Formats: sequence, structure tokens, C-alpha cells
Amino acid sequence: MKNLGKKIIIIFSLLATAIYANVVAKVYPKNVVSGEVATYTLTITGGEVNKPVISTICGSNVLGTSSQTSIQMINNDYKKSYVLSYQFMPQKNCVIAPVNVEVDGRMEQSNSVKVTVKPAVQDKNADFVVNLIPSKTKLFVGEPFNLQLVLKQKKDAEAVDSKFIAPDFKGFWVKGESQATRTEEGDFIITKAMYRLAPQREGNLTIQPAQLKIATRISSRDVWGGFMPQVKWKSYFSNEGHIKAKPLPNNAKIVGNFTISATADKLEINPNEAVNVTVKVVGDGNLEDIKSFKPYIPDVNVFDEKINIKGNTLTQKLAFVSDKDFTIPPFSLAFYNLKTKRVEKISTQPIHIKVNGAVKKTELKIQRDDSIKTSEKSLHVTQKREVLSKVWIVAAFVAGLLIGILIMLFVKPVKFLKKEKALNLNDEKLLLIKLLPYKDKDEEVKKIVDVLEANLYASKKEKIDKKILKEILKKYDIS
Repeated sequence: MKNLGKKIIIIFSLLATAIYANVVAKVYPKNVVSGEVATYTLTITGGEVNKPVISTICGSNVLGTSSQTSIQMINNDYKKSYVLSYQFMPQKNCVIAPVNVEVDGRMEQSNSVKVTVKPAVQDKNADFVVNLIPSKTKLFVGEPFNLQLVLKQKKDAEAVDSKFIAPDFKGFWVKGESQATRTEEGDFIITKAMYRLAPQREGNLTIQPAQLKIATRISSRDVWGGFMPQVKWKSYFSNEGHIKAKPLPNNAKIVGNFTISATADKLEINPNEAVNVTVKVVGDGNLEDIKSFKPYIPDVNVFDEKINIKGNTLTQKLAFVSDKDFTIPPFSLAFYNLKTKRVEKISTQPIHIKVNGAVKKTELKIQRDDSIKTSEKSLHVTQKREVLSKVWIVAAFVAGLLIGILIMLFVKPVKFLKKEKALNLNDEKLLLIKLLPYKDKDEEVKKIVDVLEANLYASKKEKIDKKILKEILKKYDIS
């Protein structure tokens, strides 16, 4: 009993706190359908309130705000209240943390609020029913298919305004969209639209539900108890679309059925003038996966523009610049044909471009070969001359040696026994010639050589120490 009494006291204290709390937070609705807008409200009681700035709630941006002010009398005391509303679109379950609000100079804190997000569910009995109907559910990567969107609306359903949010086509190429058409069938108005799609990758792909938001007029009571008209939004969701995409056979990258063409704006140009070529591919398939047609051509500059796709037609412009004649090779495209069940290849014809006054190739190789041969011949002649020159020198040396031996044998020995004439110390030219070989290894010789050169070539008249000169001549046996 004691525990029960404590629990009752705690409950009453909490209720009193809730009733007289300065800041109370709520969310409407508490269970939010994915894609719908929820409203977060702060009811603040007090005289002076510093309104908080809230830009995101549960990770979602605030879509709109509003505020109301009212005065109530509680226990013969007037209380001023503020109701701040914030609209947001939650993406998953979350808890809104308490918010700090300054009330009458004091910092007050709100309660936390839990938000539950439920997945979108199609209501087939509602006033508005949206359906997604794919023309195929099993197909190849890049294979186009139609997705029909059908809106079924009861004739007596009222709507002040409406907003349509298209499905999320993540994982698909959106190749086209038709204009909506409207017809009447019994008690319903039927609106139809068509999307042309193609899967970008293999695997199980999901098309998220489309959303239709309908605004209807309702009446609600204001703070004074009176009725005032308001607009209420309600969301209607379609079913999901499920597609299974298979990889293309034979390692093909493109699927469909196409034709290809290439046209040049001119076939004859001046040197370094541009030839503009337009490549066009027409057909039903994954044109988005086709790569640039830019070719490699030796000695030709090629420039390609970005591929442009419009409907079932792909175009690409290229420019070719050269200073001599060239040929643009065929442009080709390989694809898997769904009708023939095999990979096919289509190509354009080669385009021959004539360049007026084209620069002819210089046969550098032939000239280089002749030059090499001439150089080799000249080198051979030079080497031959050098060999002959060396032979003649050796022959002359041998001949001189033989002549010297013969003279020694047959000339009277008396002549060789004659006393040689003494070296004239006053013959400065002869002295210079005799002393030069010893200049670099004897400092005394160098000094005498310097004096002799000065006297002979600088017109000086310096005297040589004859005593030192004789010692040098004796030392090196110079005569």
C-alpha cells in the first residue's frame, strides 16, 4: 500500500508539472506516413518569451512556421500563451530532443517527443488511387521499357489544391515522359501518363512510390472557440515498381536496334583548316552508354564535343585539322539486338579529305643514307692517306739509316776524327735552341733562356753569366 501511495503521489506531481509547465512540446500526427508532413508545436506560457530559432527537426529541414498568441485566466490570474508551429517531413523514427526557451528571463526546457514514421501504403479504396504499371518486369540492362502511371479519382472527391511528386527513378535512365491524358469511366476520372525508362545496372531494382498530395477544406475552432476555415493536406501513395535487370550476353555494352551515319561539311580544305563531321545514331536502346567516337589518326589533330542525346537520337560533332591529305576511318557501333538475339555491328563509310597544296613528305631517310655513305667514303680515303703517309715516313727513315751506315763504312775515318768546332757562346739563337729542352727541369737554364728570348724577341741587351753558362753546357754535355 505504501508503494501504491508513492506511485499516486508521483503521478499527480507529473500531471501537475505537465499542466503548469511553461514549455510543452507535441507532434501531430504522432504516427507519420513516410513522405507526409508532420507538425511540431511548442506551447509556451509566460509574459516575455524569446522565441527559439529551429531550422531542422529529426534531421529534416523545417518547411514552414507559424505562431499564435492567446490569453487565458487560470485561478483568477491571466496567463499569456504562445503556440509555435514547425512543419517538417521526417524520414525515419526519431526522438525530438528538449528545446531551451527563455521565458520571463528564465531558461525553461521542453519535454522530448518521439516520432514514428510508417512506410507508405496504398489505399485502394481511397478517393484518389495511384498505380504504377511497368510494361516489363524482367529485361536486360539498358533495355527500354514503359512505366504507366494511372490516377483514379472519384468524381465527388473534393480538392482545393494538389501536388504530385514523381517516383524516385534511382538506378534508371529516364528517356522520356508523355503528356498526361484524362478520361471518364463511370464514377471515376482517370488520368494517365507514361515514362520511358531503362535500367542502368543489373540486379533487383525498385521504383519508389509516387505521391499525390491533396488539399481539402476543413473547419476548426480558434482560441476563442469560433470556427475558422483551414486547408488540410493528405497524401496518397502508389504501389512500388519492381524490375529485375539481367546482364547483356556476349559481354555486350549496348542493347537495342540502331542506325549510324556520319557527314562532313566539306571534303576539300586548305592546310590546317578544320573539317567538321557529325556522327548520328538513331534507335531505341541505351544511348546513354555509348562512348565518344573520337578516332586516332596519325598527323591529324582531332577535337570532339560532348555527346548530345535527345529522344531516340544521339549526335556528336568532331573536328579534324591537318596540313596534308588524310582519311577519316569508319565510325562503328556494336550492340545486342533484342529481335535477332545476337550482337550486331554497324559502320559508316570512310571519308577521304583532300588538302590543297599539301606539304609532301621529305625523303629524309634516303638523304640520310647518302650522307652516311659519303661520310664513310671520305673517312675511308682519309684513313688510306694516313696509312700511306706513315709507310713513306718509315721508308724514308730506313733509307736514311742505310745511307748513314754506308757513309760511315766508305768515307775516310780521318774526317770523323777531326776535332769538332767549339760552340760559339755569342750565338744567342744557337744557344737558345740547345738550351730549350732543359728549360722545364733546371731553374738556371730557365733563367738563361728567359734572357736569350728577351734579347732576341724584345730587343733587350742583357748579359749572360758565361761562367754559369759553361757549367750548364758541361753538365748536359751540350756542344
